[in-house]
Amino acid sequence: MDVPAGRHLIYQTSLMSALLDGIYDGETTVATLLEHGDFGLGTFNALDGEMLILDGVCYRMRADGTVTPAGGDERTPFAVVTAFRPTVSIPVTAPATRDEAVCLITDTLQSSNYLYAVRLTGEFEWVRVRAVERQEKPYQPMSEAIRGEKTIEFGSSTGVVAGFRTPLYGQGIGVPGGHVHYIDADRGHGGHVLDFRLLSGTIEICIGTDLHLELPLTAEFKNAELSPDDLADQVEQTENHR
Repeated sequence: MDVPAGRHLIYQTSLMSALLDGIYDGETTVATLLEHGDFGLGTFNALDGEMLILDGVCYRMRADGTVTPAGGDERTPFAVVTAFRPTVSIPVTAPATRDEAVCLITDTLQSSNYLYAVRLTGEFEWVRVRAVERQEKPYQPMSEAIRGEKTIEFGSSTGVVAGFRTPLYGQGIGVPGGHVHYIDADRGHGGHVLDFRLLSGTIEICIGTDLHLELPLTAEFKNAELSPDDLADQVEQTENHR
């Protein structure tokens, strides 16, 4: 895929490494996020559910897999948002695992040096998800917060897997590789994607050439440990374990 001549902005509030360190409260509202785009993901203050923004609507996905719309005054400690304008469409006509879908995306994009917003709409044989429980102060690091969390597996369903593919050099800013959430077609169930088996669908990709990053002006962020020696291991443990 040739890189488009035009530029495209990704908006992000705070850092993944801050979330890993237990910075679970932010001042950015859902209403502010929606000013910056109609597509995105993140979480809510106190880790009170996973966030997914699709078609300009923000959804909260709780630990039991249920989904409800989020109010504009809800706040987030970490979120990534863009105006989703896909320039690449990949039909998937044969069954594929998550890893196979990732390979298909990688082979199509050719360059791993940009941010990509990815939306996979299709029929799934199954999707395995999780969502963290709301945390209480004093907050524990995320590696502790997710300990013992349960996973949920949805059976045959139609829905959307959506999120961002971040370059490896973005370690700590975002989640290198794929960070995606799932929501079913009825917008009733979803969560942070651990794995899936796709039967058929369409992958749409929107390139991100510019990153607008806003850092929190709080004492918690100022004093956070944002570059621990085991950062890569923490990301793998909290985001990509299956």
